[in-house]
Parts: sequence; C-alpha cells; structure tokens
Amino acid sequence: MLKILVPTVMLIPTTCFIAPKKMWSTALLYSLLIALLSLSWLKAPLETSWTLMSKSMGLDPLSSPLLVLSCWLLPLMILASQNHVKNDPISRQRLFLTLLMILQTFLIMAFSATELIMFYILFEATLIPTLLVITRWGNQAERLNAGTYFLFYTLTGSLPLLVALLLLQNSTGTLSLTILHFSPLLAPITTADKLWWAGCLLAFLVKMPLYGVHLWLPKAHVEAPIAGSMVLAAILLKLGGYGMIRVMTMLEPMTEKLSYPFIALALWGVIMSASMCLRQTDLKSLIAYSSVGHMGLVAGGILIQTPWGLSGAIILMIAHGLTSSALFCLANTSYERTHTRTMALARGMQTALPLMTLWWFFASLANLALPPLPNLMGELMIITALFSWAWPTIIATGTGTLITAGYSLYMFLMTQRGPTPPHMLPLEPTHTREHLLVTLHLLPLFMLILSPELISGWGF
Repeated sequence: MLKILVPTVMLIPTTCFIAPKKMWSTALLYSLLIALLSLSWLKAPLETSWTLMSKSMGLDPLSSPLLVLSCWLLPLMILASQNHVKNDPISRQRLFLTLLMILQTFLIMAFSATELIMFYILFEATLIPTLLVITRWGNQAERLNAGTYFLFYTLTGSLPLLVALLLLQNSTGTLSLTILHFSPLLAPITTADKLWWAGCLLAFLVKMPLYGVHLWLPKAHVEAPIAGSMVLAAILLKLGGYGMIRVMTMLEPMTEKLSYPFIALALWGVIMSASMCLRQTDLKSLIAYSSVGHMGLVAGGILIQTPWGLSGAIILMIAHGLTSSALFCLANTSYERTHTRTMALARGMQTALPLMTLWWFFASLANLALPPLPNLMGELMIITALFSWAWPTIIATGTGTLITAGYSLYMFLMTQRGPTPPHMLPLEPTHTREHLLVTLHLLPLFMLILSPELISGWGF
C-alpha cells in the first residue's frame, strides 16, 4: 500500500513546480505508473480474508477491484481533460490536477480503510474535491445549482450514518470491520433498532443513488466537466455499493425483514429510470439516468444478501464503472466538436467520424450487456439471485433489461446514424489521445472475459 500511496502524495508538489509544457505529461506518467503498480492488488481475491497493510488499512476480495479501478481512472481523467482546461491559466491547470490527485488519494484510503469511522471521514472527504471540480470547471451557470444539490443530498443522507456509527461504537466498543464481521446484532429488534438500520443505509442509498433520492445525479453529471462525470460514474457511485456491502454484515438479522420496500423501490427504479432514458434529448442526461437504473439493480443484489447477488453486484459495479465512464468520454468528444449535448442537433456522426462510431457501437453493446461481456455476467447473477429470492422480481428485471436494450440502441442510432446536418460537416478529426482513452476504458472489459478465474475471486 505504501508503495502506491507515496508516489500519489508526492505527485502533488511535483506538478506544482514543474514547467507548464511538461506538467500534463508528467502527471500522466506518474498516474499510469500508479495504475500499473495497483494491478498487483488483484492477487488479493485469492485470499478469503483481510490482508492488513497497517492498523487501519487493508485489502480483501471486495476492496481490491475497486482500488484498482480508482487507480486506473486517474490517467484516463487526465487524458480526457487536457482539451477542456488547455485555455485556463497555468495556476488553474495545476489546481485542477491537484484536486484529481487528492481525490484519488481519498478514494484509495476509503476503499482500504478497516475502521468504519475512518471510512466515513474519507467517504465525506471525497465530496470536497468533487464539488470544487463541478463548480469551478463546469460549463454553465447551472453548475452552482448542481453543486448545491450534490452537497445537500450527500450531507443530509450522511448525518444519520454518523449518529448510527457513534451508537454502534457505544454498544460494541469497536468500529473495526475485521471484528464487526463476527458480531451481528442478536437482541430483539425494537423501533430504535429499525431507525438505526435505516440510518446505516441511507447515506449509501443516496450515494448509489437509489431511485427517489437520485435527483442530484443527473444535475451533477450534466453540469460537471468530463473529469467530474467520469469519477462520479466510475467510482463515487460505487462508494455507495461498497459501503452497503460493508455494513450489511452487522445488519444481517434486520435486513431480512426490513429490506422489502427498498428492494421494491430499487427494482421500480430500474424500470422508471430506463423509461426516462427513452425520452431524454440531452446525451449526458441519458447516460446519467442509465447509471441510476444499473445501480438500482446493484442495490437489489446487495439487499437480498445471497452469495450470487453480492458477487453479481461487485462484477456489475466494476463493469458499469468502465462502461459509463467510456460513454461520457465519447459524449465529450462529440460535445467538443459540436458544442451541444442535444442528440437531435448532433446526429449523423458516422459520416464525419467513422472510427469513433465503432467505439460508440462497442460502448453501447457493453451498456446493454451483450454477451460475453462482464456486464452480462453481473446482471445475470443478480437477476438469477432475485428470481430465486422471489419469482415476481423477474417481471421488473426483465422489463428493465428490455428497456435498457431499447434506449442503448436509441442512443447509438440518434447520435451516429441518419443524415449529417450541414453545420456539422467541417468537424475537427479525432485524435490519437481520444482513441487511446476509449481503448483504455474498454480493454479491461475484454480482458476480464479472458480471465474468468479473476472474476470468480470477487465473490463471497
């Protein structure tokens, strides 16, 4: 762990005093080195318990893939953002890179924390650099409104979690995940216990987000710069799923009786968010609502507390993180040339950018979970687990899957097919940087197909 964290922290002052022309390449080089070193963490799933790095940090089969995803995303964010901030003063560019590195450090520490209170502090700390990136580098004036939504939804959901953790510390004397795993609640369930159960989960359900408390996500995605959209879709939403899985071990006796309305809301959210995607005209908004639907499926898989459901949730979180981030990068390449997110005004891109259409095709197929991609594996495991838990769930999951296929094809056809408007003919050609960016998103998905033994370690 120290081998990875030290270069990450030292990178911040390094880029602050380096020559401006070399600043981006140096940051990219360091972040790629960290991403490659982090691949060694994938050996952790071969173990079934914690591998402690220090008193408060460690690895286990749940945290290791999310840690690698966090490290993998930073060089991709740097690659995607160069064109967005190239006209800013050097001081703002340095601040932008510093915020991304601080955010990566917080995420690494959050996913490797073995103390719940430390995880909570780092869970909240990720809010600060993300909020600054959205509000200072967003494209429109509505970014301040989006930042307000993001801030207050997250804080309102997190305060009950803090109270619940303090009560847990008072009753058990510890907040260590390595100990709480073996000490579930066995006393009779009271009304106070039910409120405590809801308090433990509310922050993570808002972060995922669960349908009904999701309004902050489309606003944040639409107004955020490309780096903000990428980190939100790929990692920050997964903090909610990760936290849910962590606290479920100590909520086990109550979850069986109290989770029914949340499972129903999650499955209803899969249908409703997918239906809303069909009527979106804004490309980034469509991808954002797509994330709500996929994370609703993840929430359902986690709440039923079966090995297949949990393993499917982890696989889908990783696969969706890469896929949604790739879709936002593709949407950004279109926006940088057409200066509009409205699909009706930016259609017929196949004629102007034929190679980028190929990437759109692969990303759309990954979003609708085409075999043999890991997206399909995760969704099938969750759907099977839900069907075994209660057969009527197949109605909701089946309907949601069909609508997901529909809006994925709608998104591809609206942006790539059809006649090219006259105002779009003199477009700038695509760059090697953009093709490399999408390749680094989709390549891990295809690598996971060839390494099924690696995915099998992400289970319970």
